[in-house]
Amino acid sequence: MNEAPNERQEAMGRYFRYQPQHTTVPEMAEMYRKLKMAFVVFTVDAPKEPRKITNEEIAELAHKNSDVAIPFASVNPHRGAEGVRIARKLISEYRVKGFKFHPSVQEFFPNDRMAYPLYEAIAEAKLPALFHTGQTGVGAGTRGGGGIRLKHSNPLHLDDVAADFPDMPIVLAHPSFPWQEEALSVATHKPQVYIDLSGWSPKYFPPILVQYANTLLKDKILFGSDYPVMDPVRWMEEFQKLSIKEEVRPLILKQNAARLLQL
Repeated sequence: MNEAPNERQEAMGRYFRYQPQHTTVPEMAEMYRKLKMAFVVFTVDAPKEPRKITNEEIAELAHKNSDVAIPFASVNPHRGAEGVRIARKLISEYRVKGFKFHPSVQEFFPNDRMAYPLYEAIAEAKLPALFHTGQTGVGAGTRGGGGIRLKHSNPLHLDDVAADFPDMPIVLAHPSFPWQEEALSVATHKPQVYIDLSGWSPKYFPPILVQYANTLLKDKILFGSDYPVMDPVRWMEEFQKLSIKEEVRPLILKQNAARLLQL
């Protein structure tokens, strides 16, 4: 059964101009099959957002729909040693394919050494770590922004992580407003750092992001819509209107991600 959206979810709906949806993993899988797309699915382990579904449940449902669903997990770095044990179990027993971090929601700076033991577990498994960067719709428009602090999601903090974990693939999620140039700088400097294009309507992409996607970063830019906050059909329609080179489009839409995720 789907639950009524709470205040924060309704605010996100206004921010992204969508009606909050609470689609199950099987329902998402069916939608993506019809679109002939694959998708990464995860929750966020955050102190202010009690999870409606666990990492384990997501992994099990994704494996049942493995033709289109790719399970990621989320472990809050504040969990310390317990979090490392959880991550190792998710890797070994539930076969997750990567980890999602949301520094603003999880209230930590990515280069805080507190998180390093967790990164070590991820790096040992040669899995990617996906970090929210830039502005967030979480808390947008609510009193005090729901207590969410944007400073935690400056992508420049991930330069330290990339330097200290050179063999751990890192994905900077979203066009990183207002730090787009910082994100491009880290991605061009550190070989294992990627950028995904989710969470923003392509018509609002900064020109410099499109320029780098066409050239220096053509092998490290990844398609993503950020469903359910943005419909993948709408995203694709707007992406088609961008001046992306024809030979680069397949890299962004499929080949770069397939290589990163070892599909």
